[in-house]
Amino acid sequence: MAVPLVQLTRTAPAFGATPAVPSIPARKPGWLKVKAPGGPNYVRIKTMMRELGLHTVCEEARCPNVGECWEHEAATFMILGDVCTRNCTYCAVAHGTPKAFDPLEPIRLAEAVSRMNLQHVVITSVDRDDLPNGGAEAFAGCITEIRRRQPGTTVEVLIPDFKGSERALQIVMDARPDILNHNLETAERLYRMARPGGRYDRALRVLANARRMVPDGLTKSGVILGMGEEWDEVLVCMRDLRRSDVNILTLGQYLRPSGSHMPVARYYTPDEFVELREIGLSLGFSHVESSPLTRSSYHAWEQVTAAKGGGHPERREGPPGLRPESLTRAERGEDDGSLKAPVEHR
Repeated sequence: MAVPLVQLTRTAPAFGATPAVPSIPARKPGWLKVKAPGGPNYVRIKTMMRELGLHTVCEEARCPNVGECWEHEAATFMILGDVCTRNCTYCAVAHGTPKAFDPLEPIRLAEAVSRMNLQHVVITSVDRDDLPNGGAEAFAGCITEIRRRQPGTTVEVLIPDFKGSERALQIVMDARPDILNHNLETAERLYRMARPGGRYDRALRVLANARRMVPDGLTKSGVILGMGEEWDEVLVCMRDLRRSDVNILTLGQYLRPSGSHMPVARYYTPDEFVELREIGLSLGFSHVESSPLTRSSYHAWEQVTAAKGGGHPERREGPPGLRPESLTRAERGEDDGSLKAPVEHR
């Protein structure tokens, strides 16, 4: 299958220029409409979260799948508070000065997991650049407490970049999460505009180092589409993630949280998400979740089984033009040597 280099928005700006913010399409397409939440499990889980003083990214990030996931008794817990020290222009989570770290939060979270009898749990956090290890100890504490109460529950952590600290990452990996997730989010060209506190290469290093620290673990990353990237830039993101030995990939449509956030540049069609899924499988990802409403933890309980089962049943080899070695960052003249940490497996 040939891969067209389709320009979705505009050509890249001249070196040193600030990327222009794209204009928002006039109307949201029908395939992005979802049923408003409100079933019995939704109400029960929301009440329990408030009783235990817990937060979910489902609510804080205004996820469109909250109704579906909560009816399946699946939730993504957000630890370390609900105020982020960074200010990404696409994210609905509040920005400002966070509250003090609560050392009892892992115990309350494990109680919620036990009460819900979850088979798979996803834990994420706001960025806490104010803490020495970025809150890594809280992730490790949650994993430990869940394993103590629910040893059969698989645990996925969606971590911040910890400013690239290998010490912080090692704290998390020593707790042995079943899946280590860190989202790449967008194309390198858009980082300064969309994710000013992050670094594209640093995100890739986090994922490569996680594989090096626990070679038999699973890693995962996601890309949001529709913020101004071009088709070939999406493919570069996918290839770079495979070069960092990522197992699971999620691709979803960006939805603007409010008028003060980064506008939507383009709505991808369901067929385009299917095509990207096929390309991802041909690149060697064990599992690819790709649809307009996909979010990082969407159907996460199914992704674990698929990835641990040795790959997707529909996976097939692609032509040479789609293989990871066909376009590396080094071949684009952009490799500064920062990604050369050894990657030992898969």
